[in-house]
Amino acid sequence: MIYELRVYHCAAGRLPALHQRFSHVTLPLWHKHGIEQAGFFTTVVGPSNQTLTYLLKWESLAEREAKWNAFATDPEWTAARAASEADGVIVERIDNSFLEPTAYSALR
Repeated sequence: MIYELRVYHCAAGRLPALHQRFSHVTLPLWHKHGIEQAGFFTTVVGPSNQTLTYLLKWESLAEREAKWNAFATDPEWTAARAASEADGVIVERIDNSFLEPTAYSALR
C-alpha cells in the first residue's frame, strides 16, 4: 500500500469553498473513479489555518496514475472545478508526497 499526502494551500478566505467542492463534487467523483481517501484534516496549530491536508490510499503508483488521470480528465470534474473558481482561485499551491508505511505503522 502507498499513501499519497496532499496539502492544499488556499487563497485567503477560500478554505470554505474548498470544503464545499470536496464534499459536493470531488468525493462523489473519486467514488466514481475508485479513488479511496484515508482521511482529511484541517490545521489547528501550524504555519497556516488555510490548508487542507489529506491522504489517499493506492495499491501501486500505476493504479494511482490510471485512476488520477481518469479523474483529472473527467469532463464533469473540469466543469465543476471551473465553476467553483468563478469567484477566484481556491488553491494557490499543492504539496504532494508519496509515502510507504513502515513495518510498525498503524496504517498499512
